Amino acid sequence: MSLAETNAAPGRAFVEMLDPRMRIICAFALCVLTVSLASFAAKVIAIFFSLILLAVSGMGWRKVARRLAHVEGFMLALLILLPFTVPGRSIAVLGPLPISAEGLHRGAHIVLSVNAAALAVLALAGSLEAVRMGRALSALGLPDKLVRLVMFVARYQGLFSAEIRRQMEAMRARGFAPAFRRHSFRAFGNLAGMILIASIERAERVDEAMRCRGYNGRFPLRRIRAITHMDIAFAFSIAAFCLLLIFWDRWL
Repeated sequence: MSLAETNAAPGRAFVEMLDPRMRIICAFALCVLTVSLASFAAKVIAIFFSLILLAVSGMGWRKVARRLAHVEGFMLALLILLPFTVPGRSIAVLGPLPISAEGLHRGAHIVLSVNAAALAVLALAGSLEAVRMGRALSALGLPDKLVRLVMFVARYQGLFSAEIRRQMEAMRARGFAPAFRRHSFRAFGNLAGMILIASIERAERVDEAMRCRGYNGRFPLRRIRAITHMDIAFAFSIAAFCLLLIFWDRWL
């Protein structure tokens, strides 16, 4: 048991002092909350609460914005497409395509829900290292295969990203310039095939190395520390917020 997990060092963010299991459970509860809310006002409140959690999580706002960039791109595409695909009362016409009020309404609801859930997950679980995440998931009783998958993905994602960057640099050194043409599509296809082959070869080498070290299908994870009063108080505060917001959303 490390000193970092047992003692709250000065200057540490509040969220970092909490038990990883409690952080994962609370993040899951907030995700369920955002999906169950029906009104715009309640979802906006959920977003503000997630922003408060981010403020006490110690994560830099620039890092948060970088992680949300991919989600926001998908949400923008969804917000553009839904008004043209969801049937309902037309509020405008763009060429032959009517823009429905129901589509805008549904798109706005989805964007608010996804952003509130993503911010909550980033605040509570975004700073968990792979080993701490795996130990917490194992302590929560999740299947060992899922725990191993999470830890392997976190371990090797950076390695394969670096391999893709090296391959792209090699292609650019040979005069490759991406464009909307057949040659570029063929080059990217070859790149995907090379990365797949390299991944299979690395997986085989890692499997052989682990077997040589006596790996028997389970990681020797250390026991996680006991739940503290601060963890329980935080969990109760999250549960109270969820219940109050659901009550306000449904009956007030």
